[in-house]
Amino acid sequence: MEFGWTDDQIEYRRKVKQALDELLPPDWDERYVPESYASDLQVEYSREFCAALAERGLLLPHWPARFGGSDCPDWYHFILGEEMKAAGEPRGSQYMNVNWIGPTLLKYGTSEQQARHVGGISAGNVIWCQGFSEPNAGTDLAALRTRAELAGDHYVVNGSKIWTSYARKADWCFLLVRTGPARKDVSILLVPMDSPGISVTSFPGLIKDGHLNEVFFTDVRVPVANRLGEEGQAWSIVTHALAYERVGVPRYHTGLDALDLAVERLKADGRWEADPIMRYRAGLLVAKFEAARMMTYLVVDQRVKREPPSTDANLSRVVSLEAVTEMSNFLADYLPDCLTGGDALLEDYYRINIPAGITGGTNEIQMDLVAQRGLGLPKA
Repeated sequence: MEFGWTDDQIEYRRKVKQALDELLPPDWDERYVPESYASDLQVEYSREFCAALAERGLLLPHWPARFGGSDCPDWYHFILGEEMKAAGEPRGSQYMNVNWIGPTLLKYGTSEQQARHVGGISAGNVIWCQGFSEPNAGTDLAALRTRAELAGDHYVVNGSKIWTSYARKADWCFLLVRTGPARKDVSILLVPMDSPGISVTSFPGLIKDGHLNEVFFTDVRVPVANRLGEEGQAWSIVTHALAYERVGVPRYHTGLDALDLAVERLKADGRWEADPIMRYRAGLLVAKFEAARMMTYLVVDQRVKREPPSTDANLSRVVSLEAVTEMSNFLADYLPDCLTGGDALLEDYYRINIPAGITGGTNEIQMDLVAQRGLGLPKA
């Protein structure tokens, strides 16, 4: 396997870094990053930043040219993601647009839906949220209770969603709803967040401002034309979307950056050379993050070669989350003061990764999928 980047890919990374240097405000690290990329401040800033990236032709390198992209292989998308995440993710929620919402619309959307939505995403000025989890349906999405009843040319939606990041500022919601009596009679609706009957309630938690929201739907009317795919056939679409989401965040990249920063702090305190166990654990972390990188790159390589989806995406997520968990434990054990106001960057890394083992499906779910779909074992 060739582990190096091509000259064009190296040049693209250079352009992305240059754009970050030129576009981010001078107080980015001090003011914006501590707010987290789900805060109102960062979400609104993402419209300005992503629009500027789009003007430079950097926002959607892997999309087809006719939809605003550059027809580049998926490698460019991951180069972009690595550099954005390392900088504090100035795309805010729009990383989802680029990573899975847009590609899902390109694959399953009608020409009318693509005309309505893809332009805003490719221009970098629209915010989406995803309405998946509910108070009693998170890991088990098929247990969702939010219903959409057909009434002529509209659906009437009632129910609620929880943990909905970006909901306070979102323009649209990628919403899962129940449309029939069977367990998997689930459909997808593309819902304007300013629709009458939608209300958003935020609540505090360990994760930073903007991440934890509950969204309530009371007799919300959604045109049938806003349904993505056929009624009751959401699972193939959701499976496609989640395959992108599970490897969309380059946690290996930010994890290694956080580890480097932690080691700097430990050396400055005079503890690094004195503690061989600490150095051993740091070495294991490097190995785990590099393994996560290689697993992610394997999935990217499969996409570039147009190979069918496999459980490698699930395994990639498992490896990545194990590394993130170990890194969080390392920080809690050796630099606890940094996680309570002593270091904004390390605290941000710790807090933003608290839900990492839940979003996109828990490790238990990933391993179940590997067992069933990869190894052909019966469902537990």
